[in-house]
Amino acid sequence: MTSRTERILIIDPDEKARAELDRHLESKGFYVNGHADLEGARSLFDENPPDAIFADMTPAAISELRERLENENTLTPIIAYSDAREASEVVAALRAGASDFVLKPCSDKLALDDVLSKLFDRVRVTRLNQLYRQELEEANRDLRAGIAELRADQRAGRKVQLRMLPDHEQVLGICAVDHLIKPSLFLSGDFLDYFRIDSDKTLVYIADVSGHGASSAFVTVLLKNLTNRLQRNMRRGSSDDILFPERFLERINSELLDTGLGKHVTVFVGIISERERTLRYAVGAHFPMPILSFEGGKTAFLEGNGLPVGLFEEPKWDVYEVSLSSPFRLILFSDGILEVIRAQGLDEKEKRLLELVSGGSHTIASLNDALNLEQIVELPDDIAIVSVTDVVSK
Repeated sequence: MTSRTERILIIDPDEKARAELDRHLESKGFYVNGHADLEGARSLFDENPPDAIFADMTPAAISELRERLENENTLTPIIAYSDAREASEVVAALRAGASDFVLKPCSDKLALDDVLSKLFDRVRVTRLNQLYRQELEEANRDLRAGIAELRADQRAGRKVQLRMLPDHEQVLGICAVDHLIKPSLFLSGDFLDYFRIDSDKTLVYIADVSGHGASSAFVTVLLKNLTNRLQRNMRRGSSDDILFPERFLERINSELLDTGLGKHVTVFVGIISERERTLRYAVGAHFPMPILSFEGGKTAFLEGNGLPVGLFEEPKWDVYEVSLSSPFRLILFSDGILEVIRAQGLDEKEKRLLELVSGGSHTIASLNDALNLEQIVELPDDIAIVSVTDVVSK
């Protein structure tokens, strides 16, 4: 005899037939309980429902028992066990909710064993399904809790990022400066800033961190922290790195390498001098280049190139200089802007962007409208824009 774990309940007022079935089931290794009626077996349902029930009961009683089991979310199969003589009695029992039917007295034990084998195959499948369902529900609860926590973290991170950004529509010396930043995810890997260095110079930069999400957003915090430190160093007289575009990129490069995050950044940094009316800038592989336009004159992309920031131990960056003798407008973009321009190829996209600016779309609001950014629900990449306008040209 092989020991089994299934428990079987027999409900039969015929004591002799009940005892005979009990002996056979126990000989097969099942745990068996027998009762003359359902009332006597009620305690079993309250404590731990059986895995199967052999019942010599009327169709109405079978239906009532099936309903009770379903209400208790128990899928225990019922085997009608009766000395029925008419096929209609068998059909009635099955329609009432019986899973199978066994005639009694059961002289054909092989047929009974076959019923039991098929029955407990279904029981085992049902148990596994219940176990998998329970595990899936627990996993879903954990997942929902994890997602809720992640969303809360992202909301907090988004608030931090927004607080790090400069104020809109600032006037810094001769420059009126504004910006737009739209993340493709909840957190942005694009960053920008602008501020007065001293009474003569205004610094503006735009950065695009490789990748998306939280790890890239962390680097934007590093950038903000670094610029704050460089400004403090300038005020204390301990370092003038912030006055030089190439040194600014060198400091970012050093900070990124020290973090070991494996992140790099493309950066454009420019310093506008009011007295000299010049823009001195350095390029850390940033693309597309900013567009510079002069009132009543030329509109073009700035020239220049350089290595990305955060990849090499001792990189060098060239410094470029352009004259701002005429009233000007300078617009900086992250490369996400090219993803929303409907044109084939990068050259066509750049051409279209230049046409927009030269055609009058040189403010944040006009670019936003021209590119229909508010209507795009899911951006393919982060978008950042900075506009710098000579106040003399207003």
